[in-house]
Amino acid sequence: MKTSVVLTCIGPDRPGLVEALARVVALHEGNWVESQMARLAGQFAGLLRVELPQANAADLTQALEALESDGLRITVEATETTESEAGQQLFRLSLVGRDHPGIVRDISRALASRQVNVEALETSVASAPESGDPLFRATASLVAPHSMSVEELRERLEEIANDLMVDLELETSS
Repeated sequence: MKTSVVLTCIGPDRPGLVEALARVVALHEGNWVESQMARLAGQFAGLLRVELPQANAADLTQALEALESDGLRITVEATETTESEAGQQLFRLSLVGRDHPGIVRDISRALASRQVNVEALETSVASAPESGDPLFRATASLVAPHSMSVEELRERLEEIANDLMVDLELETSS
C-alpha cells in the first residue's frame, strides 16, 4: 500500500542538496511527485511531496534525519492525496505595484474572509525599469467556493488594490 508524505527542508544552500534528498527518496522506493524549491537569502528552502510504500515511510524519515548533520532541517508529515473538492473553482491572481509593507497581509485577509484559499503564492521585489523604485510582484493560485463569481471577487480585490496602490488581474483558471 502506498502513502504520501510532505517534506519541508531548510538549511544553508550548497551544491548537492537536491541530489542528497533525491538519493534518499529513491533508496526508499519513493516517487518524487511534486516540489517547489528556492534559494532565499543564502538558504535552501524546499517543499516536496513523495509517494512511497507505506512500509518504507518510517525508514525514509530516519534516513532524512541523517541529512541534518549537513545543516539541513527536514520535517516529514504523512498526508492523504486528495483531489480538488467538488463545488470549488480556481482563480489566478497577478498583482504588481510599488513595494511597501502590508500588501500580502491585506490581500490574504480579504481572500480568507471570503473563504478563498491560497494554494500557491510566488512573490518578488525588483527595481522598476525606469525609476529604480522597488516593485512588488505576486502571482497566486486560488480556490474559491463555486458560488463566488469572478466579478464579485475582482470587485472586492480592486477596492483593496486601490488602497494599496497596486494593479491586479484576476481570471478563472482551469
